[in-house]
Amino acid sequence: MEFSAEQIAGLINGRIIGDEKTVITGVSPIENGQQGHLSFVGQGRFANHIDTTECAVLIVSENLLEDRDYKPVIIAVEDAYLSFQVLMNLYQEMQGRKTGIEEGSFFHETAQVGEGVYIGAFTYVSEKAKIGDHTQIFPHVYIGKGVKIGKNCKIDSGARIYDYCVVGDNCVIHSNTVVGGDGFGFQPTADGFKKIPQLGNVIIEDDVEIGSNCSIDRATIGSTIIGKGTKIDNLIQIAHNVKIGQHNVIASQAGIAGSTIIGDWNQIGGQVGIVGHIKIGNQVKIQAQSGVNSSAKDGETLYGSPAINYSDYRRNYVHFRNFTDIVKRINDLENKKSE
Repeated sequence: MEFSAEQIAGLINGRIIGDEKTVITGVSPIENGQQGHLSFVGQGRFANHIDTTECAVLIVSENLLEDRDYKPVIIAVEDAYLSFQVLMNLYQEMQGRKTGIEEGSFFHETAQVGEGVYIGAFTYVSEKAKIGDHTQIFPHVYIGKGVKIGKNCKIDSGARIYDYCVVGDNCVIHSNTVVGGDGFGFQPTADGFKKIPQLGNVIIEDDVEIGSNCSIDRATIGSTIIGKGTKIDNLIQIAHNVKIGQHNVIASQAGIAGSTIIGDWNQIGGQVGIVGHIKIGNQVKIQAQSGVNSSAKDGETLYGSPAINYSDYRRNYVHFRNFTDIVKRINDLENKKSE
């Protein structure tokens, strides 16, 4: 598709500096922009590319611009990064959506499907499942008994949603993620570990996105809950009966043990481990590779393993780096006293 700078500026309320009739035929990262392409500059550390890029049109944050001429056509906006996201979403919508049930899929006679739904080949939709309007379910997906999926969802190839789980509206579940597998529940006995039946489900609220190769376990009883607007990266384990609030972001390879409660608007870094049966407040930041073994209050920033308050960690780390010298000084003082 081709778009003019004028058309693009109209979509994002931008101010054009240069020839508004300039046409773009694709998009490129700013670091290796190509002729005839569109890119964006939203941070000062990329500002040097404005004068060196081969791109024909750049979306640039107003605060990075000077009162001078530029080689590419500039579309000035308040926040270039957000404006570029708006364009990407609009472009995706223009690609259109598939509809209909493809040959080779299995759709149980008691399952219900809304309007404008797409079911890909070799997908299995079990009895009494319900799929909302305009949801896209790609090939090789398994939808279990009694599952409810809301409107405008996207379930990518290879995903598995087990019996009686619930997915809200506008959710995205990427490939090979399992929603509703058994929680890790075993009772030690004289004859070994005996499995505790996992009879609950998983509830995923509206506007949640879950990356690929994640495991979200069903509750033993009750529900494992992923709150509205939460975004989950790839390769994440969420155990049984965990309750995650609204608008959290959780980075890759994090693991959250059973029955932990997490509040709203938290940021959890990659490879974070959180023990079970604790409570994380609201607006907590947990730095990557931290091990959290106790509850956290609202607004805390945690670091380390075991994780402690970030400011305490930094103060103590200074002492840790000087620990060899400190020990030597103490030994020297003791030797002098014994002389």
